[in-house]
Amino acid sequence: MSSEQRRKDFSAGGVVVRNGQVIVIVPKRRGAQGDTVMGLPKGHLDRGETEVEAAVREVREETGVVAAPVEKLGEISYTYEHRGQPIDKRVAFYLLEYQAGELDHDHEIEQVEWMPLEQAARSLTYEGEREMVQRALSRRRSDR
Repeated sequence: MSSEQRRKDFSAGGVVVRNGQVIVIVPKRRGAQGDTVMGLPKGHLDRGETEVEAAVREVREETGVVAAPVEKLGEISYTYEHRGQPIDKRVAFYLLEYQAGELDHDHEIEQVEWMPLEQAARSLTYEGEREMVQRALSRRRSDR
């Protein structure tokens, strides 16, 4: 099946930073081999919602934290399979600054925690998300 015929999927997510740490989540859904996944909060856009609005909302829903957008960090693309069909997925990530709230996850999330940026840049399950944390880390270093 050519990539033009494949189903397309789009989400937005956030890299929430506070005091040199970033919020990471462990979703209840598992990786391809049933492995635990450590990632960044993200999800689909609601009707009429912009990318950045979706990123902020998903962070609030999945982590309990209110965060303000700083800038777009970039996008990652990958292909996954759903019911035997390949899906081309694109996720836009935004650097978000912590504003308020305590960590408290919703029903889709098994665990949420603050993790040092350097550790998250090594520990997240997917390379693209590790790259987004690395970009947030380099932005923070250049702000000093």
